[in-house]
Amino acid sequence: MSICNITVFMPSLLTLIGIPGLESVQCWIGIPFCAIYFIAMIGNSVLLIIIKSARSLHEPMYIFVGMLGVTDIALATTIMPKMLGIFWFHVPEVYFDSCLLQMWLIHSFQCIESGILLAMALDRYVAICYPLRHGAIFTHQLVTQIGAMVTLRAAILVAPCLVLIKCQFQFYHTTIISHSYCEHMAIMKLAAENMRVNKIYGLFVAFTVAGFDLTFITLSYIHAF
Repeated sequence: MSICNITVFMPSLLTLIGIPGLESVQCWIGIPFCAIYFIAMIGNSVLLIIIKSARSLHEPMYIFVGMLGVTDIALATTIMPKMLGIFWFHVPEVYFDSCLLQMWLIHSFQCIESGILLAMALDRYVAICYPLRHGAIFTHQLVTQIGAMVTLRAAILVAPCLVLIKCQFQFYHTTIISHSYCEHMAIMKLAAENMRVNKIYGLFVAFTVAGFDLTFITLSYIHAF
């Protein structure tokens, strides 16, 4: 599919082409994607039911695992329906605002997953290094607060990217995204204007979240073992 080099003012619709170069076989590619999606949904749902029904699993570690399962379900559901719509039903169009919302949700859920993994690492650190105080430190109230803080952190960090794209960029040299879903770099490549501020902020968020979380996860396991 060729991309027209034109300038469009505030487009209302964007086009997702799926997997570049494999448009003719995307209907077959969608089958394993759909199978993996349903397996993931069933697996995470069963996990959540088990954690909820067994009182012995109402511990911080299992609650964090449940949070991770919910986040995986939400992230996959944010991406997969539209992707299968492109592969099977040839519906590549997406509203610009819907594309931005999908971008925000995808990166927010990724940030939430990273935060939950950090919380799980800290929980294991306290359980191993301070076993007698673990129950007093990681109370259900603290676990709830951690979940809220992780979610709030993700929403706040990713939101400026969405606002900058919406308010700063008005002219786009194409409305075609060479991807199966909307994500930050793919959307920025559409803009005909200077993307320096948005790109720098996007990299800042990525390195801050990944660097901060990975550093403390590594340190927690090093000290624990």
